[in-house]
Amino acid sequence: MEIVHGLVGLVRSPVSATLPQIGSRLFLTWGVLWSFPETQSHLLVTTLVISWSITEIIRYSFFGTKEAFGFAPSWLLWLRYSTFMLLYPTGISSEVGLIYIALPYMKASEKYCIRMPNKWNFSYDYFYSSVLALLIYVPGSPHMYRYMLSQRKKALSKAKAA
Repeated sequence: MEIVHGLVGLVRSPVSATLPQIGSRLFLTWGVLWSFPETQSHLLVTTLVISWSITEIIRYSFFGTKEAFGFAPSWLLWLRYSTFMLLYPTGISSEVGLIYIALPYMKASEKYCIRMPNKWNFSYDYFYSSVLALLIYVPGSPHMYRYMLSQRKKALSKAKAA
């Protein structure tokens, strides 16, 4: 719904920032962890869940406080726009690592693959789509990090001016 909310203007978050975040979380939870249980016991799941959880606890505390009281305390504003500097690299590294770990299982199982011949005359290989997803992390991660840095600068400079 966060993507829809951005599309229809209920929130100010741009879809270009929301879509990759939601998409990567769906891909990791369903497309990797649920689909390939062999990955679920890896240490990277712990760092992934911790990174995602801390991020969301701070984020929703910030928005909830703003909604309930009309403002957020400065310490919560700082947490909202600063913790990503540690949590983005740990979360993204965990995501990339788990996709990489799942690749051999994807290849061996051929899960979610469509082979020809078929009535659609179409072929799809989940393994190669996952490799493509890994490649998208290369330009995507620095882009998202820079976006968050600019959001941080904007939010904290507004707070200073107030």
